[in-house]
Amino acid sequence: MELREWWDLIESARSSCGERAGDRDPADDPLPAAVLDRVAALSPSQIIAFERRFTTVFEAAYLAPLWAAAYLIEGGCGDDGFMDFRAGLILQGRPAFEQAVADPDTLADLPVVSRMATTDKGWLGCEAMLYVARTAYERRTGSAAGYDEAFAGPASAPTRAGGDRWDVEDDDEMRRRLPRLSALFLPL
Repeated sequence: MELREWWDLIESARSSCGERAGDRDPADDPLPAAVLDRVAALSPSQIIAFERRFTTVFEAAYLAPLWAAAYLIEGGCGDDGFMDFRAGLILQGRPAFEQAVADPDTLADLPVVSRMATTDKGWLGCEAMLYVARTAYERRTGSAAGYDEAFAGPASAPTRAGGDRWDVEDDDEMRRRLPRLSALFLPL
């Protein structure tokens, strides 16, 4: 599946959710189901192609500066949380995703991030997105039995996040490296 086609599928799901696409409140978030419906409509081989592309995009965001931003936004972020965070970032659409990968401080522009800074509502992460292809494959074929065999993931996923690392517990360093997010989440 070509990258543009893959992102078009994500955008189609976002469009179908209207204003709720950026809502990201887990209890009634319509976006993961909208993505699942579109992926489940694909052929089994296309579902596998979707997952391969997902893996590529997902791993492109395995970056220490983005992890630091997630740590700040979520008030802490371990391995599993960062997986959910990256999956949810994909649901924000291609422009937001690519901007955040290039400069994590641009996450301050996302309405859900602003809402998270000022209320107890909203969430950026989305664990369900990690299982969309498997669930779609099972829905489409009636069994998940062939999924693992059909999707032999990349032989070598990155074992360490790329990019610059710094002490995420050092508020001054966070303010220096992520000034806009720090203004939201680390008030003076």
